[in-house]
Amino acid sequence: MSTQVEDGVAGGAPGPKRTKDRTHYLYAAVVIAMIAGIAVGIIWPDFGIQLKWLGTGFVNLIKMMISPIIFCTIVLGIGSVRKAAAVGRIGGLALGYFLTMSTVALAIGLLVGNAIHPGSGLHLTKELAATGHQQVDGEAGGTVDFILGLVPDTLVSALTSGSVLQALLVALLVGFALQKLGPAGEPILTGIKHCERLVFRLMQMIMYVAPVGAFGAMAAVVGATGWRALQGLAVVMIAFYLTCFIFVFGVLGAILWVVARVNVFSLLRYLGREFLLILSTSSSESALPRLIAKMEHLGVSRPVVGITVPTGYSFNLDGTAIYLTMGSLFIADALDKPFSIGQQISLLVFMVIASKGAAGVTGAGLATLAGGLQSHRPDLVEGVGLVVGIDRMMSEARALTNFAGNSIATVLVGHWTDNLNRTQLESVLSGAAPFDESMLEGGSEDAAAAPEVADQPASMEDDRVPVG
Repeated sequence: MSTQVEDGVAGGAPGPKRTKDRTHYLYAAVVIAMIAGIAVGIIWPDFGIQLKWLGTGFVNLIKMMISPIIFCTIVLGIGSVRKAAAVGRIGGLALGYFLTMSTVALAIGLLVGNAIHPGSGLHLTKELAATGHQQVDGEAGGTVDFILGLVPDTLVSALTSGSVLQALLVALLVGFALQKLGPAGEPILTGIKHCERLVFRLMQMIMYVAPVGAFGAMAAVVGATGWRALQGLAVVMIAFYLTCFIFVFGVLGAILWVVARVNVFSLLRYLGREFLLILSTSSSESALPRLIAKMEHLGVSRPVVGITVPTGYSFNLDGTAIYLTMGSLFIADALDKPFSIGQQISLLVFMVIASKGAAGVTGAGLATLAGGLQSHRPDLVEGVGLVVGIDRMMSEARALTNFAGNSIATVLVGHWTDNLNRTQLESVLSGAAPFDESMLEGGSEDAAAAPEVADQPASMEDDRVPVG
């Protein structure tokens, strides 16, 4: 999990030798499996439909991890909020901005999904009904029943009953209770951190089965619908990439210019090497020390960088937020079970909180997506298998969007708190003061010294960390 970040920011001291990153092989295996599934679905459609159980089995493994992931990350997340807010105005502004922009990103995902209806026309419910997995669900009896359903029978049963909202409620209560305990609660937080590492390791192990799940799901959907499935998946992928582009340059870029009079193209060009690093390594964690050093070189003060960047790595996941809502609507349309407006709003509220657990572990984005569907529309959870294959293809867009959002947030917080050296910023962006790679040592020290907030999963990517 965060070990990669800690190794990468340990300054000049040599760290332990890292295990080779094998996520590249997993990524390639998912792509190959998806192509094989498409071929089977086209050549032997009936056989492809019968393979749906492979995708269903993988989704069930993901469902198994929803409650523990949400519990651990939300409890530790509340601890990070406390630590960030404790430093005063800088932490408060950063957290307020992250919450606002995450909500905006989720809303944009809903707007785009409602505008294009990427899954419409697939009609998967009828054609896969014979082999579909029957989900345990029931219609809510009303507001009172919904509220009463949030309260678990016991504190522990919330983590075993499969109710995502109950797990979320218990996580919030435990997190705030640990805050009230103060220093006495630190041993418990440490224990939960160890549990989180165990949960994340289990999730990484499950993701090794992702190629099998992608193969079965793709063979089934292509076997049932033919080329329409590929067209629908292509539409949602292209729409997602375009939405991320518009969000970064249209929304965040406009805010950056109106508030701080900084050109977003100049800022992102300054961070060009970091963007290439994310693309080449499929992990944004490797760009963490570079982002810290470059933000300081840009003219943002060390306290602002030390608080905003690590906190943003866990709490400012704009690309992931867009993906979660667009993915949910795609699945609902594909299964001919669209969300009502009320369900979309409640889903947005849930995702605002639960998306904070979508960082730092392979497949956590899928788990959060499944969790949102399980909490609002259990009959749609099996549709998560539809996006297993393209999930990996959209991960780079999520990573780049998250990274861009955090760099812009750091400049904005620096401006709002009068901790931004305008003269230095203009010199750097104009090219008059180029970045010296030796500055990484200083920035790395700050990364190591800063936060306690960085105890949270530090992943700017969608949700992938190196295995090993």
